[in-house]
Amino acid sequence: MRRTLLLSAAALLFACGQVQGEDDKARYVVPAELEARVKSGELTDAVFAGGCFWCMEGPFEKKDGVVAAISGYSGGSTVDPLYYDVGTGKTGHTEAVRVIYDPKKVTFDQLVAVFWKNIDPLQANGQFCDLGPEYRSALFFGNDAEKATAERTRDALAEKFGKTIATELLPRSPFYAAEVYHQDFYLTNSEHYQRYRRGCGRDDRLRELWGK
Repeated sequence: MRRTLLLSAAALLFACGQVQGEDDKARYVVPAELEARVKSGELTDAVFAGGCFWCMEGPFEKKDGVVAAISGYSGGSTVDPLYYDVGTGKTGHTEAVRVIYDPKKVTFDQLVAVFWKNIDPLQANGQFCDLGPEYRSALFFGNDAEKATAERTRDALAEKFGKTIATELLPRSPFYAAEVYHQDFYLTNSEHYQRYRRGCGRDDRLRELWGK
């Protein structure tokens, strides 16, 4: 039966990315030392879109071997978009996280498992209470091996649920880091974050899909 999304007052007031009085447009810049470690091959990265990027950083950053999860935008055509550009739905981007990790400690397959367990793969054009193309879920792959993992795990979920998986599988495209105030929002603005997360019904739906 098709699930009906109930938008509570809390979810409407504390929509993902909406911070009252916030007009800071300063984009986060990944430390040069960290980028150098990725470029050298010591670290690698992957990009996942699971609705509100605030809610996707924590699950990845808690995984051993993950160095950082950076909120940003990917999957669109506009160059260097900011939050309010993406929010129009016209840039083609979706909120995403760039996960930088140590491949000696954690694999892409393990990160994909974290991704699936933190989204609703059956919901199209949004995630939980956040609706629109900028909140759609997507798994970005950077090579044939990652594509194979994405397809294999998607097909397994389709069999598990007996339904079509709405999550898009897309080739990697430019990732643009979001504004500074979005980074680690679950830690720096934990009360606001928790109100939003509860109001959006995210955890209730995740338990419904995946259990405890």
